[in-house]
Amino acid sequence: MNQLLRFSGSVKRDPAIETWMKTHTGDLGIIAQHWFEVMRKCGDDVRELLHDGHPTACIADAAFGYVNAFKAHVNVGFFRGAEIADPEGLLEGTGKFMRHVKLRSHRDVNVTALSKVIDTAYTDMKERVRAELQRARSCYPPPKRPIPVQLRAGAPFQCQKSRREMRPQFCYRI
Repeated sequence: MNQLLRFSGSVKRDPAIETWMKTHTGDLGIIAQHWFEVMRKCGDDVRELLHDGHPTACIADAAFGYVNAFKAHVNVGFFRGAEIADPEGLLEGTGKFMRHVKLRSHRDVNVTALSKVIDTAYTDMKERVRAELQRARSCYPPPKRPIPVQLRAGAPFQCQKSRREMRPQFCYRI
């Protein structure tokens, strides 16, 4: 079982995250803002939302990373962190899936290594989403004739079988 953590409310830029960023000032807030911006810049397909009170980065609706500022440290976390490469040993945690990197304002961090872990988490989740989409497509037999329909999220289309008008909730690009 794939067990991807899905959030249907992810958007390209969430105003709630901007509000979160404005309320988290100081050294730790700046650290959290910086690393969330690194997650945002991973690709054009990165979407975001505020989940459990902290900024969360997604590919489509599948979460891959988050940041959270606490009193003494910032967590840069990964929803499938237990399964990604971490050659520098930055990741902490003992859970089945999640891992995080704890950052403190008075300690240096290996910027290159953490950037690589973020990129690895993004690439890993992108592949998981792509593989899940491929599995879903393989469950249905190919149409007998091509269906000349281009789908956009929310755009109506007519079902070829029932002739009912339908609206897709999500459309993925591979």
